[in-house]
Amino acid sequence: MSLSNDLLELLESWAELNLTAGDHGNLSSVEMLRCSGAISHATLLHFLSVLLVLIFLSGAAANTLLLCALRGEERGGRLYVVQLAAADLSVLATLPVWVASLQRGGRWPFGERLCQLTHFIFSVNLFSSIFFLTCMSADHFLSAGRRRRRLACAAVWLLALAASVPDSYFLRAVSSGDGAVCRPVFPPRSARFWAAALQLSFVLLGFVLPLLVIAASSLLQPSGAQLERRSGRRAVRAYAAALVACWLPYHAVLLLDTVTLLGLLTFSCRLEDFLNVALHLTQVSSLLHCVVNPALYLMLRPQRRDIISDVFLRYSAKTGLARLGHASDSQLELTAEHV
Repeated sequence: MSLSNDLLELLESWAELNLTAGDHGNLSSVEMLRCSGAISHATLLHFLSVLLVLIFLSGAAANTLLLCALRGEERGGRLYVVQLAAADLSVLATLPVWVASLQRGGRWPFGERLCQLTHFIFSVNLFSSIFFLTCMSADHFLSAGRRRRRLACAAVWLLALAASVPDSYFLRAVSSGDGAVCRPVFPPRSARFWAAALQLSFVLLGFVLPLLVIAASSLLQPSGAQLERRSGRRAVRAYAAALVACWLPYHAVLLLDTVTLLGLLTFSCRLEDFLNVALHLTQVSSLLHCVVNPALYLMLRPQRRDIISDVFLRYSAKTGLARLGHASDSQLELTAEHV
């Protein structure tokens, strides 16, 4: 699910994917359509770039703060949280590259190898971030030991790697006009099959199955009035709400796009305009999970309500900001006495 697919190439992709078989009458006129688009592509690309920059800055700050808060803490579920923060930071690390591409009108000036590598890093950590959030939810129910948690972490990374290989394998830097675009190029005879299969696998692995596990963890939480159990149920429900809020819009639009690729919906300019905008907006907005995940974990821990001030004091003690602050206070007191 690359962020740098050129919006101007959408109709070309439709032609490649939908006109490979002539048994769907509703697709026969796609080649003749030339939709002008209801929204300026330049405006949309600029808006997406600004949104990605904001997500990058806020996400990097939130996850760094979380890692500072967890340093030196001995806690069972800490392993999942550290892995989750690392995955989110890795996703965020690729965003400047996508922003640079968007600022060039969607063109990809970095070559084919970097096209595949950047997308692979992005995809692996995107999957692992969702999977670790699922593990955190299940852990409230299973209460696994350290050894099982480590095995679960290894399994998550292996599954994320396996899920990311097919999509990244088909990525190419395709020449287009005055530059190149980083987008998937499928075998001509099976283009529609591969596109639909990859999109459906992303919906299932990246949303449906994790949501089912989180929902089951919530339902299977042992009943009781103990504070820890109530806190566990509240945490699982919060994780489910975060997953739905960040990812449901994108997966709903992606599913609609898949249904259209399979010829189950009639292609039209109105539908093309909607998918053109909705796919990119919802995909970029889904990256808000890199900000929501650390914020959610910190808010669900009452003992960390003052974590920002604690981390700041720890940092200021090392850098001398605390002494500078005390010196300023002393100067103010002396000034007040003279007055």
